[in-house]
Amino acid sequence: MSTENHAKKPYSLNSELVESVTRDLLKKRGIELEHIAELVLFLQQKYYPELTLDYCKYSVDQVLRKREVQNAILTGIQLDMMAEEGKLIPVLQEMVENDEGLYGVDEILAFSIVNVYGSIGFTNFGYVDKMKAGVLERLNDKSDGQIHTFLDDIVGAIAAAASSRIAHRKQAEREEDMEHMRQLAELQAAATKAQLES
Repeated sequence: MSTENHAKKPYSLNSELVESVTRDLLKKRGIELEHIAELVLFLQQKYYPELTLDYCKYSVDQVLRKREVQNAILTGIQLDMMAEEGKLIPVLQEMVENDEGLYGVDEILAFSIVNVYGSIGFTNFGYVDKMKAGVLERLNDKSDGQIHTFLDDIVGAIAAAASSRIAHRKQAEREEDMEHMRQLAELQAAATKAQLES
C-alpha cells in the first residue's frame, strides 16, 4: 500500500472565474446590464439630465467587478434557485418561496452591495425598492413560477450602488472644475497685476 500524502490542495480563489460565473448567472436569470442601467438612469437623471444609458451601463459594470458584489449575487441567486427546486428546509422554503415580508435577510444581503459606495446608496436602494421600477416589476411578479426573493433586492442594490458611484464621480468632477476655475482666476489676477505694474 502506498503511503503517499494525499493532502488537500490549498484553496486559491480564481477571481476571473468568480466574476465570469456571476455575470453568466445574472444573464441566466434574465438580467442584462442594460436592465440595471435603466434603473440607474431612473434614479439619477433628475440630478444629472445629461446622463446617458451608456454611462450608467459603465457604472453598473464597475460595480459588478467588486468582490463583495459578486459574493452577494452568487449567494442570493443560489438561494432563489434552491427555493425553486424546493431544496431549502421547510420553514425557510416557505418564507423564501413567498417572499415573506418579515424575513428581511434578502435586504440584509443586498445591503452588502449598497455599502460599497457609501451611505447614499441606502437612500437610492430604498427608493428603487419601493417604486419597483423597470425590471424590478417583473422580478416581483410571482406568476411566472420563478423565485426572485433575493434577486430583486440584489438588482435594486446594484442599481443603487452604481447610482451612488455616479453621484460621487459627479461631485469630484464639480470640485475639479471649481479648482480649475479658481486657478484660472488667480492667473488672470496675476496677469492683470503685472500689466498694471509695468
